[in-house]
Amino acid sequence: MNGHCNDTVEECHCNNGFSDLIIDTKKSAVHRKHETSRKEAEDKSRLPAIEAAYTSILRELGEDTDRQGLLRTPLRAAKAMQFLTKGYHETVDDILNNAIFDEDHDEMVIVKDIDMFSLCEHHLVPFFGKVRVCVICYCHVSMCAITLCLSVQERLTKQIAMGILEALQPKGVAVVIEAAHMCMVMRGVQKMNSRTVTSTMLGVYLEDPKTREEFLTLSQHA
Repeated sequence: MNGHCNDTVEECHCNNGFSDLIIDTKKSAVHRKHETSRKEAEDKSRLPAIEAAYTSILRELGEDTDRQGLLRTPLRAAKAMQFLTKGYHETVDDILNNAIFDEDHDEMVIVKDIDMFSLCEHHLVPFFGKVRVCVICYCHVSMCAITLCLSVQERLTKQIAMGILEALQPKGVAVVIEAAHMCMVMRGVQKMNSRTVTSTMLGVYLEDPKTREEFLTLSQHA
């Protein structure tokens, strides 16, 4: 009889835990929806000032902002800039969107050729390329590295690695970015085929040369 009662109590505890998980997930979804609405309202309120700034820039460049081709350009540019910098309003949780799953796998996992693009904070022109990520942990996560904010590649590489470290708590994380910078292609040195490679190693990848070498070898030839 006591055994049956204990089983019932344990079942109740499990059911309550599952219910709590559902409630927490729903609360999280509601919170994200509320935050999205708030951010959209903030963007809308700031849009006229950004549009006016673009109008002023075009006029100072000698353009006629009243000609047909430019009538709505300041507004379109303002909306584009808000979209291209929306990363300022996003957190790691927003990007991952609960896409983390437990897996009984404690070996190296490499994800290659993740598309990346961002805006150079020095000249406000794009840089874009591919990201390679490697983690050692008991979980799986959907990888996404579209970074919509003003940045530089060196800092961006570290931010991606730190974000993964914060979200997954892995034994190690390694991130390599190879990108082309329009500030070097369209202006400055004007080198069409130049690429910049940056890396960040954390955990065992920083501490263990063999693990780091294995990652670099596999990521280049896998």
